[in-house]
Amino acid sequence: MARSRGFTLIEVLITVAIVAVLASVAMPLAEISSQRTKEQELRRALRDIRNALDAYKRASDEGRIARSPAQSGYPPSFGALVDGVTDAKNPSGTKIYFLRHIPRDPFYSDASALPEQTWALRSYESPPDNPRPGADVFDVHSRQAGTGLNGIPYQKW
Repeated sequence: MARSRGFTLIEVLITVAIVAVLASVAMPLAEISSQRTKEQELRRALRDIRNALDAYKRASDEGRIARSPAQSGYPPSFGALVDGVTDAKNPSGTKIYFLRHIPRDPFYSDASALPEQTWALRSYESPPDNPRPGADVFDVHSRQAGTGLNGIPYQKW
């Protein structure tokens, strides 16, 4: 009697069960890894934008950006950071640029939105506990309502 080669039904079921257990362990790890990557992008984008806002304010305080006494010294819009402003101390009219481009909020779901539309803005006159847009851009934060892996809501980063 010739013995047939192959796997028994029990061996196949055990193999499928092991693969299913491994896949169920790997899926949450992949989701956490994806979220961690987006959070790193969010931190980097917020740092870049806030550094540009601070550099604009510093240039304004140094008299390199013309402004009225009623203005806060922060940019009137995101566009001023990218489009540049005329250097008031340079007679040739060169521009000062603060950002090459506005980064997107990595958690913003609408891919067709412009990068500046993905952020929630806070003006200088806005209280910290109730940030609102206004005549200038003092700070930005994410519009995402979720909470980060560190337990802090994205809107408070």
